[in-house]
Amino acid sequence: MPEMIQPPIAKIIPKKLKKHKEIRVDNYFWLNDRENPEVIDYLNQENAYYHEKTAHTKDFQTALFEEMKSRIKEDDQSVPYLYNGYYYITRFEKGQDYPIYSRKKESLSAKEEILFNCNEMAKDKPYFQLGALSISPDNKMALFSCDIVGRRIYTIQIKNLEDNTILEDKIENVTGSAVWANDNKTIFYSDQDDVTLRSDKILKHKLGAKQEEDVLVYFEKDETFNVEIAKSKSRKYLAIESGSTLTTEYQILDADNPDGEFKMFQKRVRGLEYSINHYGDSFYIMTNKDKAENFKLMKTSVNKTSKTNWVEVIAHRKDVLLEDIEIFKDFLVVEERENGLNKIRIMPWSGEGEYYLPFESETYTAYTSSNVDFDTDVLRYGYQSMTTPSSIIDFNMKTKIKEVKKEHQVLGGKFDKNNYTEERVWATAEDGTKIPISMVYRKGLKKEGSNPLLQYAYGSYGHSMDATFSSTRLTLLDRGFVFAIAHIRGGEDLGRQWYEDGKLLKKINTFTDFIDCSKFLIDEKYTSPQHLYAEGGSAGGLLMGAVVNMAPELYNGVIAQVAFVDVVTTMLDDSIPLTTGEYDEWGNPNVKEFYDYMLSYSPYDNIVSQKYPNMYISTGLHDSQVQYWEPAKWVAKLRVLKTDDNLLFLDTNMDAGHGGASGRFEAIKELAKEYSFLLDLEKIQK
Repeated sequence: MPEMIQPPIAKIIPKKLKKHKEIRVDNYFWLNDRENPEVIDYLNQENAYYHEKTAHTKDFQTALFEEMKSRIKEDDQSVPYLYNGYYYITRFEKGQDYPIYSRKKESLSAKEEILFNCNEMAKDKPYFQLGALSISPDNKMALFSCDIVGRRIYTIQIKNLEDNTILEDKIENVTGSAVWANDNKTIFYSDQDDVTLRSDKILKHKLGAKQEEDVLVYFEKDETFNVEIAKSKSRKYLAIESGSTLTTEYQILDADNPDGEFKMFQKRVRGLEYSINHYGDSFYIMTNKDKAENFKLMKTSVNKTSKTNWVEVIAHRKDVLLEDIEIFKDFLVVEERENGLNKIRIMPWSGEGEYYLPFESETYTAYTSSNVDFDTDVLRYGYQSMTTPSSIIDFNMKTKIKEVKKEHQVLGGKFDKNNYTEERVWATAEDGTKIPISMVYRKGLKKEGSNPLLQYAYGSYGHSMDATFSSTRLTLLDRGFVFAIAHIRGGEDLGRQWYEDGKLLKKINTFTDFIDCSKFLIDEKYTSPQHLYAEGGSAGGLLMGAVVNMAPELYNGVIAQVAFVDVVTTMLDDSIPLTTGEYDEWGNPNVKEFYDYMLSYSPYDNIVSQKYPNMYISTGLHDSQVQYWEPAKWVAKLRVLKTDDNLLFLDTNMDAGHGGASGRFEAIKELAKEYSFLLDLEKIQK
């Protein structure tokens, strides 16, 4: 019987970790070595335990997978967009896991040119990811990058689009991000540190040269910064961006002069964030200059770019977050967020007749899409809500006529948006702050505490969790689940201060907000602790780890993907990818104040002898962002200390990294595992 299977118990090898005259003992530090056969053996044992304990759900997982897959239009394609004389299209073919990238010259009725068929490129590879794809200005060459491991380490190559041959040029072990200069023979790309994977260099490559001949253009010495290179929408400038959590710096170069010297736009000033967009004889700058916490828009001449020359275009507003801009020949389009909702503002350069696009729901997201053309009156944007599939819309900013170019199809003939209710409610946090929650469920829901509810959140890096549609989520909704997104502090859902109040020495607000949202949903009888489930990944996995230590009694089950749970040890190890660049998010534990604060919530360090919910924890052996050993150590320690008989699974994908499996159907198989875990628990409850 499956119930008699015993979980693997990791061996204990105590390691003393000393810092600030204090000693922590880590019994599972030894798992931090993917080359050690004993480590691989332990991960395989955990996988075998998970598979044996869930063997009775295997057919159910397959059925869930087929159900979710059946709603997806397998032979789908993107809305074509016109760029430099060609229409570009991304499409999928029936039964194929990966996209096909193609183009058509001047007309959609022209013959299709296949640029890249990722299904062929991924053949016989356990993992495949196409990174950059950039066409040369003369349309004759394409640079592209591939990762075949999942650690975000790419190889850049160049394809001749006239004869479909791959050039001998090969740039290996880089970030995969690259752009063309306007001469059609010079490529700029970002490189990374071999150990930390921090993007720290910009190099210049001439077609036909060997990688060792490439010229170092810029090296970023500050370990808290990353660098990348991009080309302006106007195609006139190349820009090197050096960025940390709190500070940015740009250097620019005329794209017609690739062998020239990059010129400083505005030197870094601690706490000054800005981004640049070129238009005509000016640069437009989104910035937090002069304590503009929610950002404002400024402009300056292309010849005088230092901040003393910046002039205000859109002033800072306390209740409106400026998120992004799109520049067109006759219009400025501004993306804003007010009261947690997206707004798109159309501003003619003439200064007359500005307006907002009208949106009615309170649980929607709207965003500008592929707008690569300057000289057009048509804005392409996307819209969706928790009950409305995503649409791509072309909107004529002069005539105000909109054309829905594509609405996401939900196949199977059973979906009707009118069968579902979406709403936004507000929970009160322990400090009195109101926290928005976006929810969706089938109509006719009775608030009697017996509904299964999956509560999701992220809550870090100022990343807002928008209310989006998911056809796979229907699998839960149609079985009676409520799905809720808690817009907790640490994101930027209600403006920049929302982020500031959920990081560094205020990080615990993120966790208590989530718990207070759970209590609200229970008090309002949407659900009960016997039917409440929580989910989060990466930094959201940290959230899950903190929540189950602080309030395990509220949840029947928890899903944590690639969970960042060993906060102190990771943030003290500056050889791990991302660590030094994260100090402005979490704090630097080399400073005792931050060390003590992190130690107060770090999930791994705060496991105690108590009951924990049923837990499904997933990770990837090659993850470069959250190393596999964090979830592995977490599970090993939980196994010994938890006082219950609840399920605890560690499922390690031995072929993938942070993003999980690379194919579209493989990703759905992973989702089927998660859903079967939840639905099996509900079957036990009922």
